[in-house]
Amino acid sequence: MKKLFGSLPFRLLLGIAVGILCGLIFPESFMKVVVTLQYIMGQLITFCVPLIIIGFIAPSITKLGSNASRLLGVAVVIAYVSSICAAFMSMGAGYALIPHLSIDTSVAGLRELPEVVFELNIPQIMSVMSALVLSILIGLAATWTKSQDFIDLLAEFQSIVLDIVKKVIIPILPFYIAATFCNLSYEGMITRQLPAFLQIILIVMLGHYIWLAVLYLLAGAYSGKNPWEVLRHYGPAYLTAVGTMSSAATLAVALDCARQSKVLRKDMVSFGIPLFANIHLCGSVLTEVFFVMTISKILYGSVPSLGTMVLFCLLLGIFAIGAPGVPGGTVMASLGLITGILLFKNDGTALMLAIFALQDSFGTACNVTGDGALTLMLTGYAEKHGIRDENIQSPIL
Repeated sequence: MKKLFGSLPFRLLLGIAVGILCGLIFPESFMKVVVTLQYIMGQLITFCVPLIIIGFIAPSITKLGSNASRLLGVAVVIAYVSSICAAFMSMGAGYALIPHLSIDTSVAGLRELPEVVFELNIPQIMSVMSALVLSILIGLAATWTKSQDFIDLLAEFQSIVLDIVKKVIIPILPFYIAATFCNLSYEGMITRQLPAFLQIILIVMLGHYIWLAVLYLLAGAYSGKNPWEVLRHYGPAYLTAVGTMSSAATLAVALDCARQSKVLRKDMVSFGIPLFANIHLCGSVLTEVFFVMTISKILYGSVPSLGTMVLFCLLLGIFAIGAPGVPGGTVMASLGLITGILLFKNDGTALMLAIFALQDSFGTACNVTGDGALTLMLTGYAEKHGIRDENIQSPIL
């Protein structure tokens, strides 16, 4: 029993349940405290994200040696292909199903959260995308110049970041998730808005699971390894993503889950998981494509033409890169596409933002879980092309 209560999945589920219950019963005075605590914890988690990215990607690139540039190219290609193929699958489902749906479009009536009592701003040392680019550049440069002192320094920094993750980030995550769901429950987001769009949310979630099945089956077939040995460890990462609604904020737990798999190479995990967390958005892209087609049908009488949707899907995979650091970031990053290509007016963009927020957590969970499949593909690629495992010596989270 002690092992159950101490496990991360149990604590995350307990945080979700307690958060929803407290949101239903807490008065406004208590909610001020909850909102403030969630804000502070969110600031701390967000601050650590660039450190995690630099601490894992840069040292991992140095361990890959002369193969770093090639593996980076492979990772970017498979992440983009996964995202746009998920978008095309969603587009096909939209053309087949949306004309037959009957959906209530009322999303009004939410309670407003109280203001934060005080703001403890903890700015990131740099943005998520800046950290990603810096990690790649310094990792490649250290490899090209064979600067052993700097390579050793990066390895030391990775050990420091691992301790920050283990002793700071993971312990506060259940409380952060509880506060997030408390806010959603207090607003009425869970109890009032969800039933109105239950049909399309369930369809989109089914699409998530179908695409994850496709990714893991392809990864298993290519690598020759059992994909279940990766997927079965991803429960805590999935639940964390549901609570944080951010791939970046889930990064610490995702690394922990991937490192428990016996079939993933540790060097591929340290390199691939932080990278894919910022460029692989299959769940969010799949969701957004289906939702924009639904809203177009509701507000404007028809779904966009096939040519328009194909262009939208191809560009969405690019525009969404770097969005995982912010809940709802994918749709925010693509507002230019929604208004410029799909020609949505203010009512369409407002409705899109509202219903995307209802399922954003599940789209993020799909993104994070899919990263494990792509890392399995990288492991298979490295082994097929004779890229040696440098066996990074770092403690397991």
